[in-house]
Amino acid sequence: MLLPVNVTFAAVLAVLLAVAATVAALAHLRPPREIVTAGVRAAAQLAAVSLVIGWVVRSVPLLLAFLLLMYAVAVRTAGRRVTANGTWWWAAVPIAAGVVPVVGALLLTGLVPPKGIALVPVTGILIGGALTATVLGGRRALDELGTRHGEVEAGLALGLPERDARLEVAREAAADALLPGLDQTRTVGLVTLPGAFVGMLLGGASPLEAGAVQLFVLVGLMAVQGVAVAAVLELVARGRLHRREGRPRRSRTLDGAEGE
Repeated sequence: MLLPVNVTFAAVLAVLLAVAATVAALAHLRPPREIVTAGVRAAAQLAAVSLVIGWVVRSVPLLLAFLLLMYAVAVRTAGRRVTANGTWWWAAVPIAAGVVPVVGALLLTGLVPPKGIALVPVTGILIGGALTATVLGGRRALDELGTRHGEVEAGLALGLPERDARLEVAREAAADALLPGLDQTRTVGLVTLPGAFVGMLLGGASPLEAGAVQLFVLVGLMAVQGVAVAAVLELVARGRLHRREGRPRRSRTLDGAEGE
């Protein structure tokens, strides 16, 4: 076993979690309670998944329900990270737009069998990538619109449609959401050996097979994240996803600014 699950394992995890919370507090990065809560939730959720995953992979209805649960949690998490108002549910669009076509193509081509033992981890990786891209792209786009609202107004004064004026300001900022995935893909094997590669090796696969699986994951993630960022940017530009209170309305003011 790579990591023995015993008292030492639990103690080391507790120390690492305490270090993360302490550093975040001392550097005024995030509330330490948020760090601790995330760690405790991760432990509880992984324990629960470990108990039910054996049932899920043997039943198609349970498999579909589990995948929908993963998607729903991702939508809620991403949407609430982007905005606190009622438009958060629009995060469902970029996550689905990125994940569904890729998973569908993998199933149709037979590269991933329609079995839980393969479909759950692959879909989970892709949903996680879409979640990250949606959060980063949406937050960066809305932050940029809030900071540079004068440039949006200038574009409107020049006759640009509202969508185009927002796109001109938010596009470059939203594109930064693709950088983590691009950098990971560019440096794979040179800086890090990602989890899929290491897991395949530990499971007895050959280095060639492990490398092929990891390449597949990285390229799939780039496709998913690219679609997710493009979709969330379009939603922000059209005013569907915003930070205003109340119902969306068309105006010559900025949709993405706080407190409008």
